[in-house]
Amino acid sequence: MKIDPTKFALAAAIVFAVFWMVCSVLVVTMPIGMMRMSGHMVHADLGQMAWHLGWAGFIYGLVAWSAIAGATAWAIAALYNRLLG
Repeated sequence: MKIDPTKFALAAAIVFAVFWMVCSVLVVTMPIGMMRMSGHMVHADLGQMAWHLGWAGFIYGLVAWSAIAGATAWAIAALYNRLLG
Protein backbone atom coordinates (compact mmCIF):
# COMPACT_ATOMS: atom_id res chain seq x y z
CA MET A 1 0.00 0.00 0.00
CA LYS A 2 1.47 3.32 -1.06
CA ILE A 3 1.22 6.45 1.07
CA ASP A 4 0.32 9.81 -0.45
CA PRO A 5 3.34 11.91 0.61
CA THR A 6 1.46 15.21 0.41
CA LYS A 7 -1.45 14.07 2.58
CA PHE A 8 0.90 12.37 5.03
CA ALA A 9 2.99 15.55 5.25
CA LEU A 10 -0.11 17.68 5.85
CA ALA A 11 -1.33 15.30 8.57
CA ALA A 12 2.05 15.40 10.32
CA ALA A 13 2.20 19.21 10.09
CA ILE A 14 -1.27 19.53 11.61
CA VAL A 15 -0.50 17.10 14.45
CA PHE A 16 2.75 18.90 15.27
CA ALA A 17 0.94 22.26 15.21
CA VAL A 18 -1.61 20.96 17.73
CA PHE A 19 1.15 19.55 19.95
CA TRP A 20 3.04 22.87 19.75
CA MET A 21 -0.08 24.75 20.87
CA VAL A 22 -0.72 22.35 23.76
CA CYS A 23 2.92 22.53 24.84
CA SER A 24 2.86 26.34 24.66
CA VAL A 25 -0.24 26.47 26.85
CA LEU A 26 1.46 24.19 29.38
CA VAL A 27 4.60 26.38 29.38
CA VAL A 28 2.50 29.48 30.03
CA THR A 29 0.30 27.89 32.71
CA MET A 30 2.93 25.70 34.44
CA PRO A 31 6.36 27.17 33.67
CA ILE A 32 8.25 25.58 36.58
CA GLY A 33 6.81 22.13 36.02
CA MET A 34 7.50 22.27 32.30
CA MET A 35 11.07 23.45 32.90
CA ARG A 36 11.64 20.53 35.27
CA MET A 37 10.15 18.08 32.78
CA SER A 38 12.29 19.52 29.97
CA GLY A 39 15.36 19.19 32.17
CA HIS A 40 14.58 15.56 32.88
CA MET A 41 14.11 14.91 29.15
CA VAL A 42 17.60 16.22 28.30
CA HIS A 43 19.32 15.00 31.51
CA ALA A 44 20.15 18.53 32.62
CA ASP A 45 19.47 20.85 35.54
CA LEU A 46 17.48 23.68 33.98
CA GLY A 47 16.33 25.03 37.36
CA GLN A 48 18.10 28.38 36.91
CA MET A 49 16.56 29.03 33.49
CA ALA A 50 13.21 30.61 32.66
CA TRP A 51 10.81 30.45 29.73
CA HIS A 52 10.33 33.50 27.52
CA LEU A 53 7.42 32.77 25.21
CA GLY A 54 5.86 35.75 23.46
CA TRP A 55 3.48 35.82 20.52
CA ALA A 56 6.30 36.10 17.98
CA GLY A 57 8.08 33.06 19.44
CA PHE A 58 4.81 31.13 19.56
CA ILE A 59 4.05 31.83 15.88
CA TYR A 60 7.64 31.24 14.75
CA GLY A 61 7.81 27.90 16.59
CA LEU A 62 4.39 26.87 15.31
CA VAL A 63 5.37 27.52 11.69
CA ALA A 64 8.89 26.09 12.01
CA TRP A 65 7.93 22.86 13.76
CA SER A 66 4.97 22.30 11.43
CA ALA A 67 7.12 22.86 8.34
CA ILE A 68 9.89 20.59 9.61
CA ALA A 69 7.40 17.87 10.54
CA GLY A 70 5.66 18.14 7.16
CA ALA A 71 8.92 17.99 5.20
CA THR A 72 10.13 15.02 7.24
CA ALA A 73 6.84 13.16 6.82
CA TRP A 74 6.86 13.85 3.07
CA ALA A 75 10.41 12.47 2.77
CA ILE A 76 9.52 9.37 4.80
CA ALA A 77 6.42 8.66 2.69
CA ALA A 78 8.29 9.24 -0.58
CA LEU A 79 11.14 6.93 0.47
CA TYR A 80 8.67 4.31 1.72
CA ASN A 81 6.84 4.35 -1.62
CA ARG A 82 10.15 4.10 -3.50
CA LEU A 83 11.24 1.12 -1.42
CA LEU A 84 7.94 -0.62 -2.25
CA GLY A 85 8.89 -0.37 -5.92
